[in-house]
Amino acid sequence: FAGLSLYFEDGHDDLDDFGFDDYGSECDGIRITAFLDAGQDNLTPLGRLEKYAFSENVFNRQIVARGLLDVLREFSDNENDFISVMETVARMSEDGEPTVRAELMEQVPNIAMFLHESQPNFPAAFSRYLVPIVVRYLTDPNNQVRKTSQAALLVLLEQGLICKGDMETKVCPVLLDLTEPSSDDDYKIEAVAIMCKLVTMLSKDTVEHLLLLRFCELCSDARLFQVRKVCAANFGEFCSIVGQDATEKLLMSKFFDLCSDSLWGIRKACAECFMIVSNSTSPGVRRTKLSPLFISLISDQSRWVRQAAFQSLGRFISTFANPSSTGLYFKEDGTLLEVPRCPFDRLGLGKIKGALWLALCCRDSPLSIESSMRCSFNVQERNNNPPTNNEETEQTDENFNSFHYWRPPLPDISEELEMLKDQVPLQNQTAGIKEGEKEEMVVLEDGEMAGLKPVTSSQIQKVLDCLQPHMDDPDAQDLNHSSYSCPPPPSPLQNVIPQQLLDQYLSMTDPARAQTVDTEIAKHCAFSLPGVALTLGQQNWHCLKDTYETLATDVQWKVRRTLAFSIHELAVILGDQLTAADLVPIFNGFLKDLDEVRIGVLKHLYDFLKLLHAEKRREYLYQLQEFMVTDNSRNWRFRYELAEQLILIIELYSHYDVYDYLRQIALTLCSDKVSEVRWISYKLVVEILQKMYACGAHDLGLNFINELIVRFCHCPKWVGRQAFAFICQAIVEEDCMPMDQFAQHLLPSLLSLSSDPVANVRVLVAKALRQSVMEKAYFKEPGSAYSDELEETVMALQADKDRDVRFFASQDSNMALMDTAALI
Repeated sequence: FAGLSLYFEDGHDDLDDFGFDDYGSECDGIRITAFLDAGQDNLTPLGRLEKYAFSENVFNRQIVARGLLDVLREFSDNENDFISVMETVARMSEDGEPTVRAELMEQVPNIAMFLHESQPNFPAAFSRYLVPIVVRYLTDPNNQVRKTSQAALLVLLEQGLICKGDMETKVCPVLLDLTEPSSDDDYKIEAVAIMCKLVTMLSKDTVEHLLLLRFCELCSDARLFQVRKVCAANFGEFCSIVGQDATEKLLMSKFFDLCSDSLWGIRKACAECFMIVSNSTSPGVRRTKLSPLFISLISDQSRWVRQAAFQSLGRFISTFANPSSTGLYFKEDGTLLEVPRCPFDRLGLGKIKGALWLALCCRDSPLSIESSMRCSFNVQERNNNPPTNNEETEQTDENFNSFHYWRPPLPDISEELEMLKDQVPLQNQTAGIKEGEKEEMVVLEDGEMAGLKPVTSSQIQKVLDCLQPHMDDPDAQDLNHSSYSCPPPPSPLQNVIPQQLLDQYLSMTDPARAQTVDTEIAKHCAFSLPGVALTLGQQNWHCLKDTYETLATDVQWKVRRTLAFSIHELAVILGDQLTAADLVPIFNGFLKDLDEVRIGVLKHLYDFLKLLHAEKRREYLYQLQEFMVTDNSRNWRFRYELAEQLILIIELYSHYDVYDYLRQIALTLCSDKVSEVRWISYKLVVEILQKMYACGAHDLGLNFINELIVRFCHCPKWVGRQAFAFICQAIVEEDCMPMDQFAQHLLPSLLSLSSDPVANVRVLVAKALRQSVMEKAYFKEPGSAYSDELEETVMALQADKDRDVRFFASQDSNMALMDTAALI
């Protein structure tokens, strides 16, 4: 111990030369807690801790601070000693040397995690001893200590180690004090940054109650542009936490001010978070307020602001998407799925809006089409021209909503109504109505449609419940003329999003934009196109078709690559008809493009092919072979991806097609120079064989087996024979074929490899027999024709001269299986 003490006290220069990182707790040469060991001073371990924690030598104190976690582990068994150590930590936090305080703060997250896992009274001890240190260091005069405490605070919050009470009573008050107008500039800038990072980890109530008003004040800080810039960069997080009401009432005006700030960096930050802000507002605010504001950013005088705005344009447009109108929605994992339809929507008419939709949904109820139109809502007639500025258009009815305003006029279906009235006799209109329901009948005004059948309140309520999601939809689309006729040709315009936004988006393919805004603006356009297409819907694909074709032929391969990676998602959005007409030709072009583009198609080949009709899908069987040819033969990952996709694609084709086309590709991949490609290809071979037997094509399966035996079992290279053992094991484990067929056609060849001259082949034979084949009930049955032969082979392998062969031949199948990748 004396030597160690001398080392601490007299080794200043050496420690300076090498740095303290060389003497971490993981170092084999020295333990940081060695000073706790018994020495010549007759002090207890706690006494020695006290001695070195408050030594006059700063290096001793640094070592103690760095080793606090190990010290706590030493004393964690005794409650009293544990409290004594925590009190020592609290006293050490007041050390006058900044490096000691910084060392101590770096250990706080680790100490907190240790206490959380091992101490039953963790919350009380942590709140009493460590939280005050973290909070006090937020105002430390030393910059390094402050930065360390800020980082520690974020880690503690991410791990959920600070309780809500401490956040509200200890952390937030300090941040509020530091962001006061009279606070020091450096402290205020740092506090604003940490407050904005904390907001995503706090509850909505805490943010609204403690931080929201202060954040609004900071957004208007006229003296420090750094504060406004931090607020602008984190504006979206605040909006998403506090929700729509607080965003529109308190934050929206501040956002407008920041978007018109004199500094371009602040306006750029606003453009970057525009989508998150838009998601926190109502459709009306998004359309009438945020859209014009975004247009102003797109036309900003600063190129950097315009660049950020165009990059965010597609994402902002996507916030106008409404699952009730698009019929699709994204899951949390990014999968695009169809919206579950309303129970009334038996014919898939969920996207038809308005009264006609109501009539079609209720075609089997006692409610007639025209009565449904009269009972639903009044619609202001308008044509395709912009509304004039007269008194009628300025008057606001109490029943007005955004759906009424933005939807196109209803089609004239008077002739159809007359035909229906003639076809339905009056005496049949009240049939099927229960006695209890007749008391609640709703009767239309006298003289209105005398031949209409009466309806009940419960029936109307049932219909309105189904219609309710569409009543306030500002994104309502063109109505179908009727449920039985084809939709009219699409108009050149759309009304889902403000036309100015769409015009600006379409202009992103203009070569002039690349010169004045961003050289990669076309790539950003391609990246966001599926989101824009989802927002506009199938009926407005004509607005994007030309732009998509322009991007697909862009001279930059990065643009085409972006489209190739997302074409399968776009196919889901557009449906089979538009996909076959507009996407298939582009898809075919990508197949012949550079490898950097083709890989995007290949990674989602299965996802795209499954959306095509069987006849169209079958055409690609002839083109799959083209993926075997790459620009660079060293690009083995391309072939690996092909094998993975073929495993999925097998289910899309008949067993005849699989045998005729995919079989040969699989066998070619099995002979690849790269082992990773070969081993994934062996799995592909197993899937093909399983397809044969699952479809009852035993003759094709037997032909394939014979081909495998010739190609692999009798292969002159040991890697081929090793592959045969692997394939046999996979066939057994996946139950690809009946075991009697396996025993008859494959087992003899597998057993013949047990005497192979190469040990790596015998290893996989032993593994296949011991772990898979002998575990099948077919081979365990008493009197099995193959049991004796199997036992003899395994016993021979257990006596093999190679240690690894003996290990796998003797291994208990219930034990954890050893990875044999190193042997392959």
